[in-house]
Amino acid sequence: MDEWTLTFDCDAAGRLAEFWKVALGYVDAPPPQGWSTWEDWLRELDVPEDEWDDAASIVDPAGGRARISFLKVPEAKAAKNRIHLDVQVGGGRHLPHAERWPRIEATVQRLTAAGATVLAEVGGPDRPDHVVMADPEGNEFCVV
Repeated sequence: MDEWTLTFDCDAAGRLAEFWKVALGYVDAPPPQGWSTWEDWLRELDVPEDEWDDAASIVDPAGGRARISFLKVPEAKAAKNRIHLDVQVGGGRHLPHAERWPRIEATVQRLTAAGATVLAEVGGPDRPDHVVMADPEGNEFCVV
């Protein structure tokens, strides 16, 4: 199977990578093979130091999930995402709501502390199903 990467366009690659490491339990991606640090790689490619935060990459430490990259772009986010991530912490809708919802609430609190914003609770007022959130740059995602 071919490898693939999910890439976020953003304003501050390092800052957004830090948020998503907290959200997903990821770690910084290792430098390319043959280099001991990203700084060595960037110097080798003659990338000016003021561009070093223009990109970042994070990986699943267990290696089972996709790599995620962040790339600085000049324009700001202007509309709703056409694709989003679901942070799946509840355990699945087959589980009782009383078991799922506390897991969702705890994750929402943790991600809010890391810089996310709650946009909406979805579902009935007495039985919410999931929470729509935005990361520090406004990219929508769900906690389910």
